[in-house]
Amino acid sequence: MNMEEYKNITSILRVPIGSLRREFDSSNFPFETTADLDKMAKEMIGQQRAERAMEFGLSVEQLDYNLFVVGPSGTGRKTYTLDSVDKIAKTREVPNDWCYVFNFDNPDHPLVISLPAGEGQVFQRKIETLLIDIEREFRSTFSSEEYEKKKQVIIDQFRDETEDLWDLAEDFANEQQYNLERTPTGINSYPLYNGKPLERKKYEQLSVEAQEQIAACEKLVDGKIRETLHQIRKLEEQLQKNLEQFMRESAANSIEALFQPLREAYQDYPNILTYLEAYFHDVVVSFSFFLASEEDEQNNIMNALIGSKEQHFHRYTVNLLVNNKHQKGAPVIYETNPTFYNLFGKIEYRGSLGSWVTDFSYIKPGALQLANGGYLILQATELLQQPYVWSLLKRSLQTGYVQIENSLEDRGMVPTSGIKPEPIPLNIKVIIIGSYYLYDLLSAVDDDFHKLFKVKVEFDTVMDRNSENCYKMAMFVKNYAEQEGLLPFHRQAVAKIVDYSSRLVEEQSKLSTRFQDITKLLVEASYWAKKSEAESVDGRHIEQAIAEQIQRTNHASEQIREMIQKGTIMVDTEGFRTGQINGLAVLGTRDSVFGIPTKITAQTFVGKSGIMNIDREASLSGQIHNKGLMILTGFLSGEFAKNRPIPLSASITFEQTYSAIDGDSASSTELYVLLSSLAEVPINQGIAVTGSVNQWGEIQPIGGVNEKIEGFFHICKERGLTGEQGVMIPKQNVANLMLDHEVVEAVNQGKFHIWAIGHIAEGIELLTGVVAGNIRDEFGQYPAGSIFAKVEDRFNTMYEAAKIEKQ
Repeated sequence: MNMEEYKNITSILRVPIGSLRREFDSSNFPFETTADLDKMAKEMIGQQRAERAMEFGLSVEQLDYNLFVVGPSGTGRKTYTLDSVDKIAKTREVPNDWCYVFNFDNPDHPLVISLPAGEGQVFQRKIETLLIDIEREFRSTFSSEEYEKKKQVIIDQFRDETEDLWDLAEDFANEQQYNLERTPTGINSYPLYNGKPLERKKYEQLSVEAQEQIAACEKLVDGKIRETLHQIRKLEEQLQKNLEQFMRESAANSIEALFQPLREAYQDYPNILTYLEAYFHDVVVSFSFFLASEEDEQNNIMNALIGSKEQHFHRYTVNLLVNNKHQKGAPVIYETNPTFYNLFGKIEYRGSLGSWVTDFSYIKPGALQLANGGYLILQATELLQQPYVWSLLKRSLQTGYVQIENSLEDRGMVPTSGIKPEPIPLNIKVIIIGSYYLYDLLSAVDDDFHKLFKVKVEFDTVMDRNSENCYKMAMFVKNYAEQEGLLPFHRQAVAKIVDYSSRLVEEQSKLSTRFQDITKLLVEASYWAKKSEAESVDGRHIEQAIAEQIQRTNHASEQIREMIQKGTIMVDTEGFRTGQINGLAVLGTRDSVFGIPTKITAQTFVGKSGIMNIDREASLSGQIHNKGLMILTGFLSGEFAKNRPIPLSASITFEQTYSAIDGDSASSTELYVLLSSLAEVPINQGIAVTGSVNQWGEIQPIGGVNEKIEGFFHICKERGLTGEQGVMIPKQNVANLMLDHEVVEAVNQGKFHIWAIGHIAEGIELLTGVVAGNIRDEFGQYPAGSIFAKVEDRFNTMYEAAKIEKQ
C-alpha cells in the first residue's frame, strides 16, 4: 500500500484523545472544599449487593444462617461488618447471664444456671451473703445456752443409761461374791469372802472345790463385764448419732429461715431451687467447717488432705461466667485471636500436693460464651490457623451447645484433676470475614460449610462511576479527612481522586471500592499540602502524592529501563525487522506494577514439527501461554491448510527472559511475528503490541493495558520520540484507558500513538505497511502482494520442497 493508504489506516485505528483518559469535571461538585459539606452518616459506598445480603443475614433468626463476608482486603468489609452488626445489635434484647455452681451430687460436673441480664450478679451476691449469714447463725446457735442444755440432756441420758448398766453388772458380781471397781485405768474385779476381799493367803488355804467355785464365778463376772462394755459401746455409738442428728437438726433449724426468701425469689427457676436444696443439705452435713477457728485450721494436719476451710467454702460460691448487667442490646464480640481457649473458654488449675487441681470457680469464659445471644465476628485466616478450632466451632453450631473443656490437658506433663462443666445452650450468629480463596476452599473441602454459613456477603472491588457515587466519594473524603485531622480537600483534588480511583480499577466507567488505597493517597496529599503551607489540598498535591508514591516504589522498573537504554536488554524502538516484534509484559514487585517491552522473535522453515515454543521447551512457559501458542496453530491451519497439511516448522521465543512466562496477552504478538517471518515482510520496531487472539484472528482484551503503554512510552521517550512510535491494543481495552497525563500530551502532540485493533489483519497492516489481504476472491486466492498471499506462497514453496524431499 502507498503512504496515503497507510496514513488512512493509522488514522482510522488511532484512539481519539478523549478516549485515552476520562477526567472528572470538578465544576460538577457543588462545593469549594470538603469543609463546606455536611458530615455524612456512616454508609457503605458502591456495595449494594453486600448491603442487602448483610441486612438479610443479620435479620433472619433461623438457625444456621451464619454469614461469611467475602472480598479482597481494603474494601471496607471489616469496618462495614462491625458497623452493621453494632447497629442491629442495639435493637436486640440483652441476653441472659450465665453462672456455674457446684454440683453437690457430682462435683466433677459443675451445673450451669441462666438468669436475666444483671440478675446473675444479684444471685452471686445473695449466695455470698447467705454463706456469711450461715456461718453467723451456726456460731450463734452452737454457742447458745439453749443448745448446750439440750445437748447436755442427751449426754446425761447416756450417762444414766451407762450407770444403770454398771449397777446391774455390780449387782451380778455381788451375787457371785465378786466386787467390781471402776478406775481410770480400767475395770478391776476381785472375789469376796464373808463380804470382804479375799486375800491371796486365804485363797491358797481354801479347798480345791472352793477355789474352783471362785474361778467359775470369776468367769461369769468377766463375761458380764464384757457384755456391759459392749452395751456401753453401743450406747456411745447411739450417743454420737443422737448428738450428730441433734446438731444437724439444730443447724438446719437455725438456717431454714435464711433459705426461705431465696426459694420464694427463685420459685420460677427449678434448677435454682434444686441447687438451693442441695446447698442446704450440704451445709447442714458440713456444719463443722463453719465452726472451726483459725487456730484449729492451722493445727489440723488433715487440711492438707481434705482442704482448708477456705477451699471448702469455694463450693458455696457462684462463678458468674457471663455478666450482661451493663450490656446495651445484644453483645458483639470481634475476636482477633481465635485460639481454642479464647474462643471456647478454659478451665484453669492450681497446684496441690504435686498435682494440678481445679473446680467450677476456675472456669473462664471465651468469646462464644461472651457473645452468646448476640454476634461473634472472626477473621477466616486467623480462625483456620488454629488447631481444632474450626471443627469444634462447627460442632457447637450444629449441636446448639458450647462445651468448655481443656482438650490438650491429656498431653500435660503434670498430673491433673479435671472437670467437665455442663454445656451452655448456644444462640449466636457467627460472621466470618475472609478472602475468595478461603471461601472457595471451605466450599470445596467441607460439606458442612454451606449448611452452617448460608449467607454469603460479597464485597466487590468496583462500583459504577456515576454522579451519585462520585458525590459519595467526596463525602468519604470529607469524613476521613476530619477523622484523621487532614486538611480539607478542594473539589479539584476530589476530582483527581475520582480519576485515580478509576485508574486503580483500569475502567473509565468504574470506581474502586478499595478505600484503603484511597485513604493512603489522602494522607500523603495532605502531608504535601501542609508542607507547602496550603490551606487545603488541591489537584497539584494529589498529583505530587501519586508521583511520590511511584518514585518510592519504581526502583525495579528504573533498573530494567536503564538496562534497555544501555543495550543490556536489547529492544529496538526504530526501524524494520523481519521475524521480530516488541511485545508488552507487566511485571510486579510487592508494591509496584509496571510494564516493559520484550523482544519476541520467530524463525520459520520447512519441516513437520509445527510451532516450537522455546520457552516451553525450557520449562519457562505457563499453561495459559502454551494454550495461546496452540491457538496460533489453529489459526494458521484454518487459514492456510484446509485442503492439505502445512509442512511447517517454526521456533518462537521471548528473548532475554529468564523467568516463567504465562498468560495469553502476547498471543496476537506472536502471530504477527510468525506472519512476518512467513511472508518475509519486516515489522515496524517502533510499534509495540499487546492483545490475545482467537482461532478466527479476532483480537481479545487483556489486563494491565495502562502499565504496558506507559512502559513502552518511557523507553521511547528516553531514546527520543520520533512521532512514528506507539502501541497497538485490543479495541475492547479502550474503555480501560486511564493513561498518565504525560502520555496523553505526547499523543495529542503527535509524538506517540495508540491504536485500537479488532482483527489480526488490521494489526499486520499497521505493523508492516502492507495490505493484509485476508479475504479470498471467487477463485479462492488472496490478493496478490498481500501479507496473506505471501504467507500462502511460502507455504506452497514449503509444500513443494517437502514433496521433493519425500520423493
